[in-house]
Amino acid sequence: MAGKKRGYHHGNLRQALVEAALALIEAKGPTGFTLSEAAKQAGVTPAAVYRHFAGREDLIAEAARQGYEIFADLMEHAYEKGQPSSLASFEATGRAYLAFARKFPGHYISMFESGISINRNPDLAHVANRAFGTLEKAAETLMAELPEDRRPPARMVSAHVWAMSHGVVELFSRGSPGTKSPFPPEDLLETGIGIYLRGLGLIRPDT
Repeated sequence: MAGKKRGYHHGNLRQALVEAALALIEAKGPTGFTLSEAAKQAGVTPAAVYRHFAGREDLIAEAARQGYEIFADLMEHAYEKGQPSSLASFEATGRAYLAFARKFPGHYISMFESGISINRNPDLAHVANRAFGTLEKAAETLMAELPEDRRPPARMVSAHVWAMSHGVVELFSRGSPGTKSPFPPEDLLETGIGIYLRGLGLIRPDT
C-alpha cells in the first residue's frame, strides 16, 4: 500500500532490528548509530528494542553471530567444492573470505570491525569457531602432503592465510581512505597465497 510505513511482521521484531542495524552499520559504522535510529528504521518505538536487546552492543553481537553463520556455511561450501583436492579446498576458503566481505559488508563490519568479542556469548563463540575450524581443516589436509619434518602447524598456516585475506579486504577491497591497489583484490589474494604455498613446497615454482 502506498505511503504505508515500513515495519516488522508480527513476531519478527528481533530480526527486523538486526536488519535495521546492519543497514545502519554499513552506512555509519558500528558506533555511528543509536538504538533509537535502529528502532525508527524497523518501525517501532525505542522502548520496544529493549524487549530483545540489552543495548547497542548486544544488537551488534547478534548481527555478528548471524554473519558468522553465513560465513561458516560459505567456508564449508568452499572447502567441499574444492574436494578431493586439498590444494583447491585450501585456496577456495581464502577466496570465500573475500567474497563474504564483499557481499555482506554489514555482517563483516559487525564481526571484525565493531570491537565485539567472539566470546561475548556462547552462541557467538560456537559459530565463530566453526568458521575458523573450516580454514584450519583445509590447512591440516594440505599440510599432510608435506614431510613431517617440513610441516608447519595447521593452525599457524590457517592464521597466516586468514591474516592475508583480512589484510587484502581491509586495505584494498573495502576502500580504505587513500588506499588504492593497482591490482584487483582477488588477484592480490590469489598470488599471495600462491607465493606462500610455493615457499612451503606445495606448488612447483613453474606453476
